[in-house]
Amino acid sequence: MKRRTLLYAGMGAAAVAPYPIWRYYSGNQSSLASINAVSILGGEVLLDAFALAALAKSIKGYLLFSGSEGYEIARQVRNRTIDKYPALVAQCASAVDVIEVVNFANHYQLLTAVKCGGHNIAGNGTCEGGLLIDLSLMQGVAVDPERRMASVLGGSLLAELDEKSQAHGLVTTAGTVSHTGVGGLTLGGGFGRLARRFGLTSDNLLAADIVTSDGELRRASVDENPDLYWALRGGGGNFGVVTSFDFQLHPMDRQVIGGEIYYPYEKAKEVISFYAEYCQDMPDDLYVDLVIFAPPFGLKSALYLDVCYSGHPKDAARVLEPLRRFVKPLKDEIRPVDYVALQKSSDDSDPRGTGQHLKSGFVKTISKALVDTLIENLESNMLRGSMAFFQQAGGAIREIATSATAFPHREISHNLTIGAVWPSGLDPEPHAAWADSYWNKVKGFTDGFYTNDAYGVDPVQVQTNYLTNLDRLVDVKSKYDPANLFRINSNIRPRPQA
Repeated sequence: MKRRTLLYAGMGAAAVAPYPIWRYYSGNQSSLASINAVSILGGEVLLDAFALAALAKSIKGYLLFSGSEGYEIARQVRNRTIDKYPALVAQCASAVDVIEVVNFANHYQLLTAVKCGGHNIAGNGTCEGGLLIDLSLMQGVAVDPERRMASVLGGSLLAELDEKSQAHGLVTTAGTVSHTGVGGLTLGGGFGRLARRFGLTSDNLLAADIVTSDGELRRASVDENPDLYWALRGGGGNFGVVTSFDFQLHPMDRQVIGGEIYYPYEKAKEVISFYAEYCQDMPDDLYVDLVIFAPPFGLKSALYLDVCYSGHPKDAARVLEPLRRFVKPLKDEIRPVDYVALQKSSDDSDPRGTGQHLKSGFVKTISKALVDTLIENLESNMLRGSMAFFQQAGGAIREIATSATAFPHREISHNLTIGAVWPSGLDPEPHAAWADSYWNKVKGFTDGFYTNDAYGVDPVQVQTNYLTNLDRLVDVKSKYDPANLFRINSNIRPRPQA
């Protein structure tokens, strides 16, 4: 307890009102044991049994500890190289639960992570020794077709947003993998198969309900807390726990033209060079990613384009004809397809069974030098493969001013990701070291990075990555999270308190 007392004394103005344990303690002996947890300053905090029992009683969800049922899967994220053990996991069932848990975290100044889908490459959906707020119980999407709006609970996955919206002939930009969490995708910006046509996911955010570090549930929109609304659209999880989102929906036919078209691996330079030129003059209703994969020996290398054309069907043959002409494809799977099915086509069945170490950065042009560097440094051996892929931007993303939302990288053409993959159970260090070496050869061609993909990035780079929006973001962070409770993210540092 002495360490906690010292912690509060050192916080000065950052100290908050005590968490009201007595509201729930009935005097019965708790069956829980006291535990030690990690604070936001890295020290140790004792959480006594009665405080934990009070928290467990105050929420409708679940409070999990090492050894309890559900803890093992709750602590994991979708990157097997991330292997962290929170001291406790709070699976919240409602905004009221989130308020209670945030108050608890704030009172003890606990190291706090928030998880929705667990897709963050860097593993920001968990933490070592702290508190994990797990939103997986808070799922649900309600569509208002008259207002063309979807209301989405904070723990929802993209699949439900796509399915419920398309049932009414409506859609919004929602990533490229259906088991991605809505929350993380939206707050960091949100690329997707429809981003060139309708803008980023965050560009389609109409409003959000968020629990800030003081335990207040706030509405963020154009009319309510507009500074917070601006910051949520690209500023990441810096400002609190979003419990619900409202999205603008757009009319779109359920059937699109999409799928993958494969080319000979040895034609990689020719294919990527064509891709770079083709992307410069394509319509906004066409979206094309490029993937090149050199897997461990024994598996086949792959080089393909992943296509989604959501424009008028009569124009599809003309728009896509160059993909079939410049090099003879090995396999052409582009066809009329249900959009919801296309959104699920890149899903994986066992995401926690593979190790991966990925790095990414934005590019404004795909130069010949970049193409050469990518291809010449791909490597595969018996235990490790490497990959590189381009996720397309441009179109409607560029039509929004840099200062209109917190997401500042409007002029990019692509998000480039490279890295290593390997079977689980192996020592990750040599594979991660190789991926870092590969990235060091490529990163000079990039300019900025996607906050949702930030992995091992220097804190100074994180700050400068927000470009001219940084000062305004710092103002919002200092207002709503002055003690930096929500720091496990692409962190915006609040101003020092007086």
